[in-house]
This record gives sequence, C-alpha cells and structure tokens, in this order.
Amino acid sequence: MYEGQDPQEQQATAVCHQEGWFITGTDTEIGKTFVACALLHALRRSGLSALAMKPVAAGFDEQGRNDDVERLLAASSLQAPKALINPYGFQAAVAPHIAAEEEGRRIELSRILASHAQLQAMADVVLVEGVGGFCVPLGSTHDTGDLASALGLPLILVVGMRLGCINHALLTQQAIAARGLVLAGWVANRIDPEMSRFAENLAALQMRLAAPLLGVVEHATTPEQAALTLRLPAQARRT
Repeated sequence: MYEGQDPQEQQATAVCHQEGWFITGTDTEIGKTFVACALLHALRRSGLSALAMKPVAAGFDEQGRNDDVERLLAASSLQAPKALINPYGFQAAVAPHIAAEEEGRRIELSRILASHAQLQAMADVVLVEGVGGFCVPLGSTHDTGDLASALGLPLILVVGMRLGCINHALLTQQAIAARGLVLAGWVANRIDPEMSRFAENLAALQMRLAAPLLGVVEHATTPEQAALTLRLPAQARRT
C-alpha cells in the first residue's frame, strides 16, 4: 500500500495482480451467484475490471437462458461472449453429470481452462463460480474440486447460514485442504433470516474456519448493497 491512498485504492492495489477466485459453497442454493455478483460490484468500486464465469450450469428456459449466467453477465464490468462465460449449459435442472449423460455430452476440463484463459486476457480479475457444493461430480472421473484444482485459484467459500451449516462448512474446508488449495476467505450468507442462535453459529465458524470472514450478507439485500459490506481477500496463491 502507498501512503495517502484511500481505502478503495489500497484494496485495488492489493488485488491488482490477482487472477481471481473460485467461488464455492456449502451446498446448492446458498447464494454463490449472489456473492459472486456482489464481489463483481466490489471489484468495480475498487477500479478493477472484472468478469465472472459459470463453467457448468444446468436449468435453461425455452429461450436458452439460465438465471445464474444472466446475473453474472449483468454484474460484470465488461461484455464477454456467453460461450466463454458458460462453456457447458444443460437444459435439465439436475446434477451436471446426469444432465451431460442425458444429452450425450462430456464435460471437458480442458475446454473450461481454455475459456478461462481467454477471459483472463480481457479483465483484471476473473471469478469462477462452481456448481452446487465443492465435490459435485462433473463426470465419472472428475468433479468440481478437480476443476478448482486445475484452475489453481484460491477459493472463497459461501456458507449458507442455516441449521447444519457448521458441519457443511468444516467438511468443505477439509475437502479444499485435501486438494492442496488455498481458502482465501468465506462469506456468511443469511439465507434463513429466522436461524436460531445466528450469532453463536457465526462465532463457531469464525473460530474453526482457517480463513478470514469477508462479510455477512443480510437477508433480502441486493448484490450492490452487499458489495458495500464485503471486503476482498488479500492476494493468495496455491503453494
């Protein structure tokens, strides 16, 4: 950091050479896309150009649109071809390996890596959002964890704050560590506004997750509002 920089400039300096982060979660439907969009807005506020890709998405409407992909496209600060943002899209809203088998297709990590490399040439930071949790199968021989490992990016874990989240978060942390990957930070997303003992659960997670809490996303906020409460992780690399 340089003396006299304002906080946003300092934050931009901290991540200016960061390729990006892999966004994973404790489960499906816990707000990965929401947090990714919030991070895109935060990066934009820091003066960085940012894109997000959803390598694998399932569940498309009759117009060929997927809600997660469309939200990431809208929140990105640059326009990029949808084929790069979402290399694999499947019509049925089911587990991706099942959807791929039904359509007679195979999810190739090499194709995703090639798309990611092209996006990296376009923006300062590229976020990659996984599908479901960290170990969702992408085929008979590989899963989302293998994709994160192949990309070599530090991870941000989105914890859906509800009953059972501590166990899910700790198991995900173990799976990330077993792949030799870096957990750069985590976000507490209040998907259940009526969660009993929220503060106690949050404290338990802070004690046990070996990564900084990047922020708490309150229920019924927008990504733009959440961006004001999230902090970007410090630069992190896989060792």
